[in-house]
Amino acid sequence: MFKKIFILFLNSCVPIYLMAQQSDSLTTRKSVQHINQSHAFFLCTKTANNKPCIKSFIIPVTLITYGFIGLGNNSIKKINISTKAELTEDHPGFKTITDNYLQYSPAVAVYALNAFNIKGRNNFRDRTMIYAISTIISTSTVQALKTITKVERPDGSGSNSFPSGHTTTAFAAAEFLRTEYKGVSPFYGIAGYITATATGILRLYNNKHWVNDIVTGAGFGILSTKLAYWIYPVIKKRLFKDKKMNTMVMPYYQPGSGGISFVHNFQQ
Repeated sequence: MFKKIFILFLNSCVPIYLMAQQSDSLTTRKSVQHINQSHAFFLCTKTANNKPCIKSFIIPVTLITYGFIGLGNNSIKKINISTKAELTEDHPGFKTITDNYLQYSPAVAVYALNAFNIKGRNNFRDRTMIYAISTIISTSTVQALKTITKVERPDGSGSNSFPSGHTTTAFAAAEFLRTEYKGVSPFYGIAGYITATATGILRLYNNKHWVNDIVTGAGFGILSTKLAYWIYPVIKKRLFKDKKMNTMVMPYYQPGSGGISFVHNFQQ
């Protein structure tokens, strides 16, 4: 059963990564000719005045739309229930805390790669601020929706199932890793998305979320990071100007709680 679910999510999420990668990296006519025509609608090149490419938001918005439809759609609810039943039957009593840490690993990888002198798209300050903005957007949105929707978790442990916060964090981090290192190698982004997918699957196996929660969380995670990369240049221009600054944001998790630590040191 694990293999079936992993393949299902992988088949859904890797195309998301590939289309995003194609969207950001098309720079020559030759590369365009090798892109499958069925993906053409999702492709974006740089726009005037560095405005965001609207097409790049289609996939996360589609995932989010599916999630909201699933709140009242009987067919999607049946998928949720049947998946839960099969997982419970195949792996009764399954429990792991791996997903609590795995969700952060793509973001940690960004800093680890830089520590080994594998430079990404942005410097320390800029990438940290982008990740912080993404975290603020995703966390505030997800927590608000959990409070409003009050969807009961599959294991009955609470009424804050929709959407999955772990999955949102994981996919936000995966898109962060992909965007920072798409110019170095596409495999970094692929690894990030596989890790995010594994996080979502583990949430299902832990009986903490419905499939619908996972899909929606993936959408919000990707969207929050894309918005962060769009918003940050404006913030940077207005707040930092030519100031030099060392900044660090590190996620943390403790049983029953989690968050980020923010350290910020201005230099004259």
